[in-house]
Amino acid sequence: MLPAMPNLAPDLLSVLRCPVTGSTLTQQDDVLISSANGPQGQPLRYAIDEGIIVLLPSGLQPEPAGSGPDPTTAESTTETGQA
Repeated sequence: MLPAMPNLAPDLLSVLRCPVTGSTLTQQDDVLISSANGPQGQPLRYAIDEGIIVLLPSGLQPEPAGSGPDPTTAESTTETGQA
């Protein structure tokens, strides 16, 4: 199990804002949470990935490495002639 993410400096948190709602963010472990509800009626959550704050809505965050198809075994549409 990874150690808990250290808290961000209060000076940094004081200037960070949710890119969707413009609200302040609070830290809970390795996640920042907006103080205002987002379009779905719930606070928005932003990951802190290896110390880097990812201020992208969850639908726009990249998939973790290794979660896509294996390029060495994936069949190419040009080889099969099918789209």
